Amino acid sequence: MFVMELTYTAPVDRVEELLAAHVEWLDALYEEGVVLASGRKNPRDGGVILAVGDDRARIEQIAAADPFVVGEVCTYRITEFIATKTAPELAAYRQKLPS
Repeated sequence: MFVMELTYTAPVDRVEELLAAHVEWLDALYEEGVVLASGRKNPRDGGVILAVGDDRARIEQIAAADPFVVGEVCTYRITEFIATKTAPELAAYRQKLPS
């Protein structure tokens, strides 16, 4: 599982110009089952996406395709973690530690 943290590198008005395209991009990832949750940070200096995947390179490709990245208004920090404990609603995403 991955935490994808966005940090805005441009003023929020530039981010707003790309917001519809970013949301469309997110909607497609929700449909694929890649994204479990997403939203703005508070204060609004970026956002966070919780993504499912075993391949970091694939998650990096996904981030690179974000209209915010293409439009040069954000950067990503991607953190991989092993979700060994989850809420019951996320039980399907629980992982085992490598041996």
